[in-house]
Amino acid sequence: MVRAENGTLAGVLEGKKQYQVPLYQRVYSWGKRQLDQLWSDVVELERTLGEDPKASHFIGSLVLASSPDFGAIGVNKFLVVDGQQRLTTLTLLLAALRDHLIETGETDRARGIDAQYLINVYDNGKPLKVMPTQTDRPAYMAVLNRAPQAGGEDTIGDAYRFFRSKIAAADDPDDPHDLYLLEAAVVRGLALVVVTAEPSDNAHRIFESLNNTGLRLTQSDLLKNYLFMRLGDRAETVYDNIWLPLEKKLDSENLELLFWLDLAQRDERAKQSDTYVGQQKRLEKLKTIEQVEAEVIRIAGLGEVLATILNPAEEKHSEIRRRLTRIKAWGSTTAYPVVMQILARRADGTVTNDQVVRALTYLESYFVRRIVIGRATANLNRTLLQAVGAISGAEDIDMALRDYLSQGRKYFATDQQVREAVQSVAFYWQGRGTQKKLILQWLEEAYRPKEILDLDPRHLTIEHVLPQTMTESVRDTFAKGFESDADIDYEHERVVHTLGNLTLSGYNSELSNKPFHEKRELLAKSGVSMNQAIAAHATWGADEINVRSAELAEKIIELWPGPDESIIAVGEEPSALRSQIAAVVAEIPAGRWSSYGDVAIVANTWPQPLAGMLANYPIANAWRVLQSGGTISPGFRWLEPGRNDDPRTVLEEEGIRFDAEGRADRGQFIGAEELAEAAGLDVDENVIAARRNRVSGHARARNNVDLKNAQLDFFERLRNYGLTNATNIGTWRKPSPQNWYDVSLGDSRAVISLSVNSQSKLVTAQFWINSDKGLYAELLAQRTAIEAELGFDVEWDEKPDRKASKLVSRRPGDFLDEAQTQELVEWLVTRADRFAQVLAKYLQNRDLQGTPEDQLVLEWEPGFTQWPPQD
Repeated sequence: MVRAENGTLAGVLEGKKQYQVPLYQRVYSWGKRQLDQLWSDVVELERTLGEDPKASHFIGSLVLASSPDFGAIGVNKFLVVDGQQRLTTLTLLLAALRDHLIETGETDRARGIDAQYLINVYDNGKPLKVMPTQTDRPAYMAVLNRAPQAGGEDTIGDAYRFFRSKIAAADDPDDPHDLYLLEAAVVRGLALVVVTAEPSDNAHRIFESLNNTGLRLTQSDLLKNYLFMRLGDRAETVYDNIWLPLEKKLDSENLELLFWLDLAQRDERAKQSDTYVGQQKRLEKLKTIEQVEAEVIRIAGLGEVLATILNPAEEKHSEIRRRLTRIKAWGSTTAYPVVMQILARRADGTVTNDQVVRALTYLESYFVRRIVIGRATANLNRTLLQAVGAISGAEDIDMALRDYLSQGRKYFATDQQVREAVQSVAFYWQGRGTQKKLILQWLEEAYRPKEILDLDPRHLTIEHVLPQTMTESVRDTFAKGFESDADIDYEHERVVHTLGNLTLSGYNSELSNKPFHEKRELLAKSGVSMNQAIAAHATWGADEINVRSAELAEKIIELWPGPDESIIAVGEEPSALRSQIAAVVAEIPAGRWSSYGDVAIVANTWPQPLAGMLANYPIANAWRVLQSGGTISPGFRWLEPGRNDDPRTVLEEEGIRFDAEGRADRGQFIGAEELAEAAGLDVDENVIAARRNRVSGHARARNNVDLKNAQLDFFERLRNYGLTNATNIGTWRKPSPQNWYDVSLGDSRAVISLSVNSQSKLVTAQFWINSDKGLYAELLAQRTAIEAELGFDVEWDEKPDRKASKLVSRRPGDFLDEAQTQELVEWLVTRADRFAQVLAKYLQNRDLQGTPEDQLVLEWEPGFTQWPPQD
């Protein structure tokens, strides 16, 4: 039976009571934001009580259960199932008030606070009325007992000092009653709902149901609660000797990771979001306290393994430490279930150190070779989760892992595939930027003499030796390696992003687009061995790049062992380009379409060979690739025997809308930027823009309209309309001939940016938040209210790897079409005006100073386009 009743802090604390915070609860964690809010509520209530003695303020619930120590005589003891943060904070406030009264000579009132609310002064040992977790207990007892250590540099001490400061500032010498009202506000005015479970109720079930109704408890909190609730009188000993050391090694987030990794050792389908449910089903089978304690011991042992994975410096074996350090640097937790299995097997003595080294090397090689052939992420999670089961019972765990990765379509590249891929795959575009840099860094380490100290990789960036953008001088030099009728743009695009043209450099901004004879001098002085080898060349063109690519391929084959080619079906493996195309086209969802040009941009090829691939090889979703105008290619044909249905009918059934002339709805188009992101490629929007220009020959507007003039004309019309019709924007600057127009809000933290794009035929209004992730988080927390005020939904784009975040609203529209121009102008101005009206007040209300404009790095400046690229 659970009963609930309204109460006050006085009602909770008065009498012979003690509230024990269980071991499974979180440590005290309230910070300044929560303390400020509570103090503000108390002060406001104090003022109201002066006029209305019956005033109150509701601060939440307190959920209690009978303590195992509950007895018929003496202090009545309760477990705090929920509300411990609030209860601890309020008693710290009362302790701060007590100590202030002692120091101002009001010792009788101070003793009254002690006896009524803080300490059971008339019982043996004078037990405290609130007993926090063991971790918090020393700091809390120091405050309650007025020890010299009170107010230390921990969260308990911080809260106590916060209230001491606030009370001292609030004490008015001319008002003898102000602190009486403060005390009354805290103990009589703050209202609580006190929920109490009877002894027969299961406190864990109450705790679990509270979490299901919205309390922010992690899955590891719930599992910790579940285990310790079942340990009975062994709980404190197990906590001190086993769990507490584990918590010192792993924080709450990594404890949750540990529980999931443990599940993944048994079930390849285990999802991190279902960790609690999966573990609870397993733990329910434990019947005795001894079995539960053994389980905690086992989990703690796995925690030691995870701690080593997360902090490889703890590993004593030098080569294992090196491999673990690399896997950690790779930044992919998808590897952790496999690594956990390998290290756990070593911990139980069934695997040797040499086997561990070989197994980790195969895993590292698998990651590297996949990126080299352009298959960085395809099916990676599923492959590695299934690997755990494949190696768990194997005697030779290293060979079992290699055999598993060699079989089926797992993209463990053969030596020959590596040799082919380095000549054709755009390495610069594969995987994450950090992973590409790591591969180059590890290659550099292999070339460096052992006596030379390692360079600090934080100061190095990936450098294109042949520049990404060719100046006239670079173009002329590069063209000398080809016949006069060669397509130089095509030849440049074919090699510029391949591995052979990439290196590491600390001179990136200095090298940039310089011709090779100038770069060569800096490369020769570089501490990077690979650069010195490049500088030994007199020229740098396609031939030199291809030769270096071949050399690096052999080094990759030497450093990272490949699959067992006796069991891999090499002849059935598709080419790297076909694999890349298939991976990109597979990401086009039903109800959307893309163009040959945009798919070619992402796959780093040209529309003609792409069309040939789609026409001659079975590739999923090929029918969703249309001509640039949205029409189905006349040459499209099904490759399935006997299939002859109309592709338009298939597309319409998937939701694509066609106009009377057979053109697909442009609003359902998915462009290169979105495709690249969906395919797991490291998106560089400037590179996409450059590729788009090269694929199309050059940026041109339709009907021979000069694009820059058209953009300038459009934004001049937009500015004039804004000056006369916008009510919330005071300044409309003179536009420039570019595809975007920025509207200032007078606040350096944010800007409204309006853009047009004649290729994707979209117009976009964006609210840019610059270098302030906290502001974005606060706005996102109020998303529903903001979108209601705006009157339209927006796309929330955090861009976690960049400083800026944004709120986006876009619609189809061709600004070059005179019939649409005025409608698009009015739409953009209206969107900008609504952004200014609604969001400016959130900026004003936020207690945060914006970064001075002269210190900002504006990510929407020319050359760093973030929205759909310029035509």
